[in-house]
Parts: sequence; C-alpha cells; structure tokens
Amino acid sequence: MKRFSFSKLMLVVGLLFIYLPMLILVIYSFNASKLVTVWGGWSVKWYVGLLDNSQLMGSVMRSLEIACYTAIAAVALGTLAAFVLTRVTRFKGRTLFGGLVTAPLVMPEVITGLSLLLLFVAMAQMIGWPQERGIVTIWIAHTTFCAAYVAVVVSARLRELDLSIEEAAMDLGAKPWKVFFLITIPMIAPSLAAGGMMSFALSLDDLVLASFVSGPGSTTLPMEVFSAVRLGVKPEINAVASLILLSVSLVTFMVWYFSRRAEERRRRAIQQAIEESAADSWKQPDVRRAPAPVSA
Repeated sequence: MKRFSFSKLMLVVGLLFIYLPMLILVIYSFNASKLVTVWGGWSVKWYVGLLDNSQLMGSVMRSLEIACYTAIAAVALGTLAAFVLTRVTRFKGRTLFGGLVTAPLVMPEVITGLSLLLLFVAMAQMIGWPQERGIVTIWIAHTTFCAAYVAVVVSARLRELDLSIEEAAMDLGAKPWKVFFLITIPMIAPSLAAGGMMSFALSLDDLVLASFVSGPGSTTLPMEVFSAVRLGVKPEINAVASLILLSVSLVTFMVWYFSRRAEERRRRAIQQAIEESAADSWKQPDVRRAPAPVSA
C-alpha cells in the first residue's frame, strides 16, 4: 500500500483552499432562497433574472470590453518593452527605463490610481482631453498596469531564445522587422498568450484603479459587486460570478488544448526532420579521396 506523502497532502490542501470556495459559489448560485446563507433548494431563477438586471449585465459587458482592449494593448506595449530590454543591451537610460517598466509591479494601486487621476485632470485643463472619465481612461490605466506583467513574462522567454536563428535569417537577407514578425513572434507566442490572459484577468478583476479613473456611466463589474456587497450579497452576484468562472475556464482549456496540439506538431516535425537527415546521411556513399601517387 502506497503511503500518502506529506507533499501530496499539501497539494490536496492547497487545491481545496483555492477551488473549494469557487465550488461553493457555483452551488449557491442555484439557491432558490433570497438569503445567500440559507439553502432553499435548487433553482435557476437567478440566472434567468440576470436578463432583466440591465445594470449588472451592462457592467459585465463593459468590464469584458475593457479587458479585451487592455489585453491587446498590454501585449503590444509589453512585448516592445521586453524586446528593448533584452535585445538593446546598451543605451542611455536603460536602467531607468527598466525601472519604469517594472514600477507598476511594486507600486501600490492606490498611488498609481491617484497619479493617473491627477494626470487626467491636468490634461483636461491643458488640452481639453479627456473631457470626462470613462471607458477610455479605465483602459489606459489598466494598460499601464498590465503592460508591466507582460514585459516580465515576455522578457523571460526572449532571454531563452537561440539568437542564431534570428542571425541566420538576417544573414540570408531578411530585414529586422521581418525577422521580428516571422521568426521572433512565433517563437514567443506561448508567452504572448500567457501575458494576454494575465492582462485580461487583471483588468477584469481590478477595482482600485477603476474607482479612481472612472466616471458616471462607466461602472465596471468589480465596482458594481463592491457597491452591492456593502448592502448584502445578492444571489445574482453568485450567478454572474459563476458564468464568468465558466467562461474563463473554457477559454483557458481551449488555449491549453490548442497550445498542446501546436507543441506536439512542432515536436513531430522536429523528430521527422531528424529522422530524414539521419536517413539521408546513411544513403550517401562514403567517398574517400584516393591516396596521391608517390613519385619515384
């Protein structure tokens, strides 16, 4: 009989600590009672009632829209910053640039949100933009915050790449921008996907930054949930959280599945290339140079 080791016990405890509250949330989203803490039987009326709650569903769609925009912008800016930090080794202000890129990782969100709020107010007074705070200002704030995470993830991947592939492409006449888009980007695609998913999740979960830079009519889902929780948790919130949890789980599974298939295809292609090169080497005749004649 196999012993239940301490490491396995800690693994089980850790998984229960993370996923048990989510499971309880999903179960109580089917609670028929209006009281969240009292079980009143199984029912789907709270899911049906979401269709009539325009305010809550509006905040959900607004948060998803901002999260999509944030993921795209953060991946673009974070990738460029990571490329500069890893490929451009010497330039004036490199240390300062690296510190500014990673500063949002250690900066409290309250300070970041307050500084962005003061920036937007000053810009509105000087150039007249933004006239009012809303989705655009939230998107800028989230992009500023999430680009730092993408830069760290992509930098780690870029440092592991073999530069000889890029150098060989440039020796064959490819321009730097073509090497970047056709060789570098495909090789770091998993890190780009990971950074995009991380940015999407961070933007969807953010409350502090959105509270500072939002305006009337731009309430996000975390802000809506936080304001509703102060008056008591409603069953509709459990239903919305369960739907978001299901959506994120499906997207994560799809990304993992397609990434795994792409990795398997790449591994099979490499193995096939190795086997073909080995077979060609066996088929080639062993041509040896005949010894030169000895002069008398």
